Amino acid sequence: MAAAAAGASLLALTACSTPVEAGAAAVVGNQRISAKDLNQNVREFEAALKKANITPEQLGVPVTQFVLFRMTNQARYQQLADKHGITVTETEIEAALRQPGQQQSPEMNLLSKGVSPANARPYLRAELGAAKLIEKLGGTESQQAAAKWSEEYNAIKTQFSPRYGSFQQDAGFVDPGRFGKPVQPPQQQQQQQQQG
Repeated sequence: MAAAAAGASLLALTACSTPVEAGAAAVVGNQRISAKDLNQNVREFEAALKKANITPEQLGVPVTQFVLFRMTNQARYQQLADKHGITVTETEIEAALRQPGQQQSPEMNLLSKGVSPANARPYLRAELGAAKLIEKLGGTESQQAAAKWSEEYNAIKTQFSPRYGSFQQDAGFVDPGRFGKPVQPPQQQQQQQQQG
């Protein structure tokens, strides 16, 4: 449920016009995501990818942007759950840790969302809180619930530091910033090599 909301909310994510604080990778509502925390999350995620025999190129976007987007979503989910007094139990988190989602394993499910095993519990707490909020608003089948979710989610403004790339509402990250290079689909790479 929350994963579907995350996909839809990627397009709805907007940036404020105020500058990002020094040392911040992003500001989500009133919560700062530090560059230090992002770098730690990226290192843990890259180690988890390597362990799973997945290359960063398979993500289709630079790892830093992928992880940063997950971190901003996680912050939004948790802020919404907190606002509505929603709690997630350790039992619920344990059950979610065993769920493969749409992937072949629980680990792959987390990796597909930009989450390393080291960050699984806080992420799942936020994601499960978001899912409970959607249910509280009327469920995934309710258009009213979807509209209310979108309104609440988008009310938490997010601004990315420009050093991590430019983010556009309708296209996601459109440039890699200083910390990555655009990843082209293999077909496009082949076409460029043939032309060159």
